[in-house]
Amino acid sequence: MASKHWYAVIMAGGIGTRFWPFSRQRFPKQFHDILGTGKTLIQQTVERFEQICSAENIYIVGSREHENLLYEQLPNLAPHQFILEPSRRNTAPCIAYSAFKIFQKDKKANLVVSPADHYVSNEKEFTKTIQKALKETAQKDILVTLGIQPSRPDTGYGYIQYCEEKTTLWKKILGISSPIKKVKLFAEKPPLELAIEFLRSGDFLWNSGIFIWNAQTILKEFEKHLPDIYEAFWEIKDTFFTENENKAVEKAYTQCRAISIDYGIMEKSEHVFVMPANFGWSDLGTWKSLFELSPKDEKENVIKGNVVALDTENCIIQTPDNRLVIVKGLKNFIVAEYENALMICPKDEEQSVKEFVSIAEKKGQDFV
Repeated sequence: MASKHWYAVIMAGGIGTRFWPFSRQRFPKQFHDILGTGKTLIQQTVERFEQICSAENIYIVGSREHENLLYEQLPNLAPHQFILEPSRRNTAPCIAYSAFKIFQKDKKANLVVSPADHYVSNEKEFTKTIQKALKETAQKDILVTLGIQPSRPDTGYGYIQYCEEKTTLWKKILGISSPIKKVKLFAEKPPLELAIEFLRSGDFLWNSGIFIWNAQTILKEFEKHLPDIYEAFWEIKDTFFTENENKAVEKAYTQCRAISIDYGIMEKSEHVFVMPANFGWSDLGTWKSLFELSPKDEKENVIKGNVVALDTENCIIQTPDNRLVIVKGLKNFIVAEYENALMICPKDEEQSVKEFVSIAEKKGQDFV
């Protein structure tokens, strides 16, 4: 049964540039029905967390630029459940803002922080895993991140290495039977050779970007490791849930540098742990990841739209229904059209998508 002190903070402020041309600044991928389920990624994420905490304890962090989209897609949430950022400052400021705001309401608040655009195939296992982690963090001053058991040497994810043995100190803090492990190090997205080594070693997990901690603990860590961000929000905490909040937050954000929670706290704190998990997870970060998750035709193509594919294999083709598209002789390509932009790119060169976005931006803001 969900505790009244459990909260979900869903981060929905990203742009998802690796999913261009579908993901745009004014309409990022979390607001799309990428998987063809009839629900957008953010709607699916909210429903997932409704199995973990009460709906009134779900908070959405997003950009003021997307305020109308958020209200439109999540009509059952109250206005105060939307934490709207005046500008993008990466993940640390938005996590500080949400932790301060929820702590102002509930001094026993226990939080799970998650991106809005991930895919989970085993919802029951996801719920069980998050609940276990929340029970651990409710009474302990620890920061927990979920580490996904890797199924392949993937170069698109960061990795977490954990300590095999528990020290006497950590046994005392966690208990002998705790599934949580001490983090040894965080590794950036590796080249293939290193990813293969990570997989062979057996003590590396994919970094999911999902965090669990109690509000008081994470605020202590901000005070220690990111005191400038801590001070910016501490000074305005009394304005939360009042008509003065927006103006105060604008001022606070001018005092915040852009920094991720990973660099700012997770890689510095001595109290960081990882819970190994396996619930059919993908960050849905790239066209390749969408290709892997989608149903395919007899030629291993993923096709969405009014498309005729001749002598075409292992492609992902996504185009508007009102446009007839005929392709012939394509192998291992991405063909993606949305509104005013069309991208055609070899699948194994999808890392170029960010470069394409830079090119498109020079052509005009309407293209990004």
